[in-house]
Amino acid sequence: MAELKYGAKKAAKKIKLLAFDVDGVMTDGSVTYDENGVEYKTFNVKDGHGIVRVNKSGFITAIITARNNGTVAHRAKNLNITEVYQGQQYKLAALEEIMKKYNLSYENVAYMGDDIPDVCVLEKVGLACCPKDAVQEVKRICNFKSSIDGGRGAVRELCDFILDANGIKKIAQISEGQNN
Repeated sequence: MAELKYGAKKAAKKIKLLAFDVDGVMTDGSVTYDENGVEYKTFNVKDGHGIVRVNKSGFITAIITARNNGTVAHRAKNLNITEVYQGQQYKLAALEEIMKKYNLSYENVAYMGDDIPDVCVLEKVGLACCPKDAVQEVKRICNFKSSIDGGRGAVRELCDFILDANGIKKIAQISEGQNN
């Protein structure tokens, strides 16, 4: 079970946007290259199912990552992630652009990150989240700490927490062709 700081469930009830880093959050942080320098990532299908569920429940989803990778774009398209911002060295600017587009405030945002580049975002959002294996600097500021490592179901645990906090029942079935 996730470790929650006081007020995390109350904060979860205000969330309209769930935003995620990729490496170390949606993946285990490993980077694999083939002999041609093509980069590969491995994603967890349970995390994908969680993202599909929050999308179907009316939440906005976003990826904000410093790296550029075609695999991320493909995964985001597969899961119908609402907003995808790759190559973002300063993630807060990307988040603020999304917030402006949807007329949201920081209290409406849950963000899951795992390392130092995520701190600037985590310090501002209503629900600061991290996987179990995040760096200590991140863990100190998060009010939702997953009991699961990045790329192993941490995203799913957060999605389930948000849905549960908002009284949204589990969606029994995802449409037949939906990939996760």
